[in-house]
Amino acid sequence: MKHTILFLSLFFFAGCSSTNYPPLETVSKVDVNRYMGKWYEIARLPFDRQKHCTCTTAEYAIIDNETISVLNSCRDTVDNELSTAEGKAFVVEGSNNAKLKVQFFWPFKGDYWVIDLDTLNYSYALVGMPSRKYAWILSRTPVMDPVFFQRAVNHLRSTGFDVERLIETKQGECR
Repeated sequence: MKHTILFLSLFFFAGCSSTNYPPLETVSKVDVNRYMGKWYEIARLPFDRQKHCTCTTAEYAIIDNETISVLNSCRDTVDNELSTAEGKAFVVEGSNNAKLKVQFFWPFKGDYWVIDLDTLNYSYALVGMPSRKYAWILSRTPVMDPVFFQRAVNHLRSTGFDVERLIETKQGECR
């Protein structure tokens, strides 16, 4: 319970920042059915509520035509305690499913933008905030193909994210 708060705002509190980059673009379309399921966090731009997280995953499932369930989990690096947070995501109209609003507690919703995606196999995804303060590199497997990882890092860099702050998530001894 002590780390539940950790996830209540995952993908959520994006601070405002000014950049010299154009507005952040998303992928042209996301097939929601193919996006559902379990994703492993491979790396992230620091998010205070994830400070001691390892073995981080996100699971998505369709509830109905308008709502997706979200279950985030991680293990604390200090006490190995499992922390989870349940929420809901809502597709932003006109975004071809590439922009979501995620809600872990009412009435607050945060941005979840899919900015890169393996559209052939849905094996990796890159999620970012329009403020460019936070981003997550996700994979369907605990270990990501290095070519895809470097592609994600390069994409973050080229769109104005500070990749020097990128933290790789340990997935090695997760249970």
